[in-house]
Amino acid sequence: MPNRAPEFQLREEFDRWAEAGRGEEMEEKHLPIVLPMLALMDLQPADRVLDVGCGSGWLVRRLAAQVPNGSVVGIDVSDEMVRRARLASAGLTNARFRHGTAERIPIPPESFTKVLSVESACYWHDAARGLGEIFRVLASGGSAWILINFYRDNPDCHQWQLHFEIPTSLLSAEEWQEHFRTAGFRDVRHRRIPDLSPTPEVYTGRWFRDAAQMQRFKAEGALLLTGVKP
Repeated sequence: MPNRAPEFQLREEFDRWAEAGRGEEMEEKHLPIVLPMLALMDLQPADRVLDVGCGSGWLVRRLAAQVPNGSVVGIDVSDEMVRRARLASAGLTNARFRHGTAERIPIPPESFTKVLSVESACYWHDAARGLGEIFRVLASGGSAWILINFYRDNPDCHQWQLHFEIPTSLLSAEEWQEHFRTAGFRDVRHRRIPDLSPTPEVYTGRWFRDAAQMQRFKAEGALLLTGVKP
């Protein structure tokens, strides 16, 4: 039997996040880096899309509007996130949500034309297995889009490890690309997406030392990794 302890730990933590309303906060925080990614994805009206680590479903709802003849599925490790996502998306006919993880996606093979994940991949307990599952559920010619802020090549995020309550993976762009290639993806690429949103003159949170470090982090940008299933 596989070791499911990491999944249980993640579920408990993200259930707490959901109950604290943090799922609903993610749209405002992530839109500055997500919108450029969506433009690059070139979504088509009939695309079938999977969001891995969908949280409260804010991105699924946005995607559903862009694929009116297609469908969007969101999966999340947190039962409470999934419950809230379903409630907030009740009026959508082409969006649905399921409990699941990157390492165990509860969907048949070749179900999607595009798979994406925003700020979730650093929490996967087995990145190689997660990308293998994404490869499995993609149709031939489909593409994967992984967007993360927490990665080794941006030193101004490394201090986040001091505050995480759950295990995380701090991988470099090259390490992520190697996982893509091992899973079977072709045309594997990466790029940076800077966060162009305003930075406060004074920073008082816990994630950065000061506003200058926050600005450096945002200028360095999120890491976007892509690959195509042959």
